[in-house]
Amino acid sequence: MKTVLVFKTSISNNEEVRKLNPLLNKLMKKSDVFNFDLDDCDNILRVETSHLQPESVLGLLGMHGFYCEELH
Repeated sequence: MKTVLVFKTSISNNEEVRKLNPLLNKLMKKSDVFNFDLDDCDNILRVETSHLQPESVLGLLGMHGFYCEELH
């Protein structure tokens, strides 16, 4: 069963998204999906996953200098 994780981020442009795509892909299984909504005021990252914990995504973005907060 997949879970949808939603994060508010400081990612603000497509260049930053391109930088993070390969890093996020390494965290994911083939069945997992993620996308960014940069048109949203919170620069949303949505992750559909069957195995990832929010801390994995928070840690990855934080290590690369981005703000990331899980939304409930």
